[in-house]
Amino acid sequence: MTDPTPRGDIVLLDGGVGQELYRRSTRPAAPLWSVQVMMDEPELVEAVHRDFIAAGARIVTLNTYTATPHRLAREGKPEMFEALHRAAAAAAAAARDSSGEDVRLAGCLPPLVGSYRPDLTPPEEACLADYRRIVAAQADHVDLFLCETMLSAAEARAATTAAHESGRPVWTALSVDDGDGTRLRSGEAVADGARAAIDAGAEAVLINCSSPEAVTQALPALAATGAPFGAYANGFVSVGALQPGGTVEVLEARDDLDPARYAGHAMGWVAAGAAIVGGCCEIGPAHIAALGRQLTAEGHGLASDLRR
Repeated sequence: MTDPTPRGDIVLLDGGVGQELYRRSTRPAAPLWSVQVMMDEPELVEAVHRDFIAAGARIVTLNTYTATPHRLAREGKPEMFEALHRAAAAAAAAARDSSGEDVRLAGCLPPLVGSYRPDLTPPEEACLADYRRIVAAQADHVDLFLCETMLSAAEARAATTAAHESGRPVWTALSVDDGDGTRLRSGEAVADGARAAIDAGAEAVLINCSSPEAVTQALPALAATGAPFGAYANGFVSVGALQPGGTVEVLEARDDLDPARYAGHAMGWVAAGAAIVGGCCEIGPAHIAALGRQLTAEGHGLASDLRR
């Protein structure tokens, strides 16, 4: 029988907006992922945000993961930078405002060149310049910044530094090796990435866009920092096939991560002390809803910020 004793509030993030957009879109996959959908079918972005909020998410992250200066330049659309960030902020705010829920908006600071490829990360000073540009475009529209899928300690430090300069709270999420969750995708120890983020101003550290099993391996290193921590995993079989400039069509979703099973993984992270949970790529509104129900059933409240 479920124990309903209050156990403390948990921040419930949204899930994988980009993958959910492509699931609903009538357009083919494109190198700019969810940003292309925002250009072609903007109404879908607000709808996805609304569905994640209805599922229980109390943090909505701006749909700007691929709207970095480098990625837009690679696709011949550098002039779209400001407009895309404005559109993403407007869509998220509209979903929040129509929901009637206590929802906060998170700015998004992603890998600048491509996910899962730390060897392509620009030098740290170049990263810092681009992250400052992204922060400047988002700061007036968000309540906090989420530096996510950080592949190395240097990348985490640059993104966190730029976000911290805004005066907004910063949560920094690291991505780990799916075969060894004690290591970042750069090969560095998770502890080194977490310490770099905290020293640069992160209020919380997380693991994201890695397999649930690797996330579980990584969490003890985050817990050891003494900072609030959390996690949101992806649902891919493998990320090895995706290359910068490629499309998500090359990736396959796992068939063993239905909403109940994913919630089981996430509740394990909560039991280990995680204060923030949610989902990444291939984790949709149904997964977040199942997780929200399980949190509530076990006596947790759903919060939009960390309770000190």
